[in-house]
Amino acid sequence: MNAYLEMTKRADSRMTMYIETPTIEGLVFRGFRGSEDYPAMVAIIEGCKEADQLERAVTVEDIARDYNHLINSDPYRDMLFVEVHGEVIGYGRVYWFKLDDGTYTYGHFAQLLPAWRGLGIRRAMLRYNERRLREIAAGHAGSNGHDCAGRYFECWASKTETDWRTLLTEEGYTPVRYGYLMVRPDLENIPDLPLPTGLEIRPVRPEDYLTIWYASKEAFRDHWGYTEDEWDETNLRNWQESHTFTPELWQVAWDGDEVAGMVLNYIDAQENVAYNRKRGYTENICVRRPWRRRGLARALLARSLAVLKAQGMTEAALGVDALNPNGALQLYKSMGFSPVKEDTAFRKPLT
Repeated sequence: MNAYLEMTKRADSRMTMYIETPTIEGLVFRGFRGSEDYPAMVAIIEGCKEADQLERAVTVEDIARDYNHLINSDPYRDMLFVEVHGEVIGYGRVYWFKLDDGTYTYGHFAQLLPAWRGLGIRRAMLRYNERRLREIAAGHAGSNGHDCAGRYFECWASKTETDWRTLLTEEGYTPVRYGYLMVRPDLENIPDLPLPTGLEIRPVRPEDYLTIWYASKEAFRDHWGYTEDEWDETNLRNWQESHTFTPELWQVAWDGDEVAGMVLNYIDAQENVAYNRKRGYTENICVRRPWRRRGLARALLARSLAVLKAQGMTEAALGVDALNPNGALQLYKSMGFSPVKEDTAFRKPLT
């Protein structure tokens, strides 16, 4: 306990030294204090989602699970909390990835309650995040600028997060990639599409999880922003502990002992209750290279829609990279999905 207190004191002192603090009575920046911060983090998420027009249903248990499985991010060194008179009004975190092409991305976010925006607090948080990420980057290969494909700060923002997008633009970030949330508003008129010859769907067994995980990893290797870290088994364990891990709903096509393609469906009951709907997700849609261009993704997606309908769902959703190299956007449109929300990846060269 003494070591923990000493660590948090050092972190708080360090933040006070390095943050460009706006002059606001009672304003304090501090570090992470462990699980006692989880309820405040949920409160910040809840307090921001209406102003930012984000649909989220996050519990303390969700936060605890995710923070038990972080990759390339130490919350005791890489998080920032903002308080006014002892009440948490915002928090942020940094993390990093080395992409398959050698690029390093240094990601971060800064959540702040709407009532405290426009006062310089969020800008101070962003600049602190960048300062911390420069410290991390200094220890990576390519810190001399010659040994890697590139080094960038990276942030994501929904089209509706106008405050965050404006701040990123003012701080020199530019859009580099777009993604959509797509929704099929009903589960009627689902086409009956056969699997390609020689393939079959089998119930997923626990002993199949790793095989499916690594087949998915291989299938997504040619996508934008691919990183080996995303496929660390730590992420698999995190997913397995989640309420959205529902292998009984998955549609996985096998060619003998090899996975040919998949759609890993799930239903987020928490979210459905929060937004009074019956939505299922058709996610992780992928086909491995030897089985592409045979109609497999379309057939698996049709089967997935039928599975969700059988579970009592009335709509389906999925996320897609707008520039997916395999034509996914057009495929999903042809299956009745339409874009309803746009997200943007912003980058700024790390200098």
